[in-house]
Amino acid sequence: MKRKQILVLVLVIYLVITMVGCSTQGATTSKTDEKISITDSLGRTVEFESSPEKVVAVGVGALRLFTYVGDVEKIVGIEEIDQKSSQGKPYVIANPSFVSLTTIGAGGPNSTPDPEQILKVEPDVIFTTLATDTVAADELQNKTGIPVVALSSGSTGLFDETLYNSLTAIGQVMGNEERSAEVIEFIKGYEADLKKRTEGINESTKQTSYVGALGSKGAQGIESTRAQYPPFVVVNAINVADQTGKPGSMMIDKEQLLQWNPARIFIDYDGIEKVKADMTANPEYYTSLDAFKTNQVDMILPYILYGTNIEVAIADAYSIGKVLYPDQFKDVDSGKIMDEVSEKLLGTKVYDQMVADYGAFGKFVQ
Repeated sequence: MKRKQILVLVLVIYLVITMVGCSTQGATTSKTDEKISITDSLGRTVEFESSPEKVVAVGVGALRLFTYVGDVEKIVGIEEIDQKSSQGKPYVIANPSFVSLTTIGAGGPNSTPDPEQILKVEPDVIFTTLATDTVAADELQNKTGIPVVALSSGSTGLFDETLYNSLTAIGQVMGNEERSAEVIEFIKGYEADLKKRTEGINESTKQTSYVGALGSKGAQGIESTRAQYPPFVVVNAINVADQTGKPGSMMIDKEQLLQWNPARIFIDYDGIEKVKADMTANPEYYTSLDAFKTNQVDMILPYILYGTNIEVAIADAYSIGKVLYPDQFKDVDSGKIMDEVSEKLLGTKVYDQMVADYGAFGKFVQ
């Protein structure tokens, strides 16, 4: 009897150990099998077995958006356009190691993804702004066999829900949801502050404004402007270009600017040499503009270089606000604002380098 009892006891112990082992194995498999499922800017559902370890970002602003939220150590390839120059691009200025990465294509506003180049670095995910429809995104995914997540900064590139959704998607893919939520709230905080400072100002006391020399496929002169210019919009400025009724970037007739004759003019550093050359060739034109006659022309930094550089755009908005509403912005140092934003988004201050590349906020000097 004792021998039988011992055998039964051994069998019971064996069965318990086996069941525990199976139970543990089942839990591990279940955890491993959990997938990450996100919705990208095109409404596509993209799934991942786990958070990617190797990343590429292609297209206007894609790499920048990733650097705001993701771990830059996971970037394994870079477009040639970002590898060649960091000028005016805080996300490249903040990451000098990018220059040593493998090239994954030429890049540029009118470029197309290069599947062969991308495959050389064997990424686990492709973030892209080049896919403007589901067909293009699916085609790239099918050609490479790599999950493709479409991103977009929205129509304005600043304080835009589409931008926030893309940052959220990056956070979800990379397992950085807390970081993406933190970045979004941080950016929204500046929007709220800018609006609060300028709300309730009597329209009749506002000065008419114009922004010129905005870059558009290269440097442009004073006639290059934009209706619904985001930094103007967020500080409730009166933009004379809005009178055209046309949205977005445009080239106006220079005679139109004479007719508008705005009280304040802002010149983008991107086109300053064009403006100076034109002033030398046509001095009478500029002396016919009240803003130039009364020294009411101020400089802003180019924020659209391969997409919207948010830290520069926000600093431009504060600089413009300080010019138009000195009382409401008397505590503001626009350069410090840029450093504050870039340090949060990119981990480093960039204003000094932007000044070295272009110049400082302040009055236009011929």
